[in-house]
Amino acid sequence: MTTISWSAFAVNLAASAGAALAVMLATFAVALRKGVHRIVDIAWGIAFAAVALVGWVLSAGQGDDVRRLAVTLATCVWGLRLALHIARRARGHGEDPRYARMLARAPGSPARYALRKVYLLQGALVWLVSLPVQAAAYLTAGVDALLVLGLGLWAVGVGFEAVGDHQLARFRSDPANRGRIMDRGLWAWTRHPNYFGDFLVWWGLYLTACATWATAALTLVSPLVMTGLLVWGSGKRLLEAHMAGRPGYADYKARTSGFLPRPPRRGPSSAGPSARPSDGTR
Repeated sequence: MTTISWSAFAVNLAASAGAALAVMLATFAVALRKGVHRIVDIAWGIAFAAVALVGWVLSAGQGDDVRRLAVTLATCVWGLRLALHIARRARGHGEDPRYARMLARAPGSPARYALRKVYLLQGALVWLVSLPVQAAAYLTAGVDALLVLGLGLWAVGVGFEAVGDHQLARFRSDPANRGRIMDRGLWAWTRHPNYFGDFLVWWGLYLTACATWATAALTLVSPLVMTGLLVWGSGKRLLEAHMAGRPGYADYKARTSGFLPRPPRRGPSSAGPSARPSDGTR
């Protein structure tokens, strides 16, 4: 019978909150020194990896070793790949316009406002979204269908995200594509391969925590919150509002799915000028 030590899990919840907070506070200190807050996007993936590692250490002797290791590695691979990708993309650039606009409107101290509205908020979201990772580490169930299915969905999501990022990076590196829209490869099937990949990753990690009804119910908030962020929060909705006035984007939007991949509709090609449809995951 699958069980979970709720008292040990409660200790883990507190420790993981501390880990997420520590990553964000350290990033805040570095950002103040550099005068650039965009590095918080790099810290997002690192914070998830830190939370997973804390859970792996604290759950020793509590949960099944195979499940603990598999979920920890899956989270770290996703988080660190994302962090490295964002770091490479940001190299040589100044402040992210999103943060510049936010802080320009900040009441009072911009630094304190950034701490509250960016760093502490993202730390809280990391803790909330990572609940399945934390819970899975304490489950006594060994390898079962839900673990295999969850890791399979995670693998598809990471692959989808990584391929989309690689395709976009190659497209942007070619000077001949300057001012043109990226509508090839996965970008022809969905306007946001990276967001869709994240969506699959977190629904997959959620399945790894579903060995009991209690943990399935408790951690359901995680993929729901991540889906909300990706589709209606700081992801797709805000990015598309920003892109709406770009030349050629309306045609691209008309022929390409907004989220779930599907074959593109017939429509104008990418011959007209436009900006790229998406430039990141946060």
